[in-house]
Amino acid sequence: MFKFSGIVLACAALLGGVNNVALAHGEKKHSSAPVVKEQTDWGIAGDAVNVARTIDVSMGDDMRFKPGRLAIKEGETIRFRVKNTGKLLHEFVIGTQAENAKHAELMLKFPGMEHDEPYMAHVDAGQSGEIVWTFNRVGEFEFACLIAGHFQAGMVGTITVAAN
Repeated sequence: MFKFSGIVLACAALLGGVNNVALAHGEKKHSSAPVVKEQTDWGIAGDAVNVARTIDVSMGDDMRFKPGRLAIKEGETIRFRVKNTGKLLHEFVIGTQAENAKHAELMLKFPGMEHDEPYMAHVDAGQSGEIVWTFNRVGEFEFACLIAGHFQAGMVGTITVAAN
């Protein structure tokens, strides 16, 4: 397997073609194993005991998030409760604009690529997911659904992290 910016690509996608790969999104459920904390440009995985507040976000087949803009303070640990109100699989991925755009391009080329990071929630139709994230960097970030075609249809929101 190849490691690419925190994303694992299945070798079969490269060797046997995308048609021979089972789709990973929605099939792999989050494990109860401890989350590996790795600093990113947009923060680090948070601890539930440090949650300052919970933000509910819905996502649907209209390819939109509600709300689409979020304001957060530097140092805040947020619990995102993400509800998929649609009939399609969607995901909530936090990142920089550049990182999400790069990941979205890979998803178009390799729709069956496997990845599961603490800043991602893959949510089946009618279900909910959760992310706990600490925003320890000031800046403008985004959340997006990077499933092939969803990002390109505008399924993107903005997170503004302001200094304390």
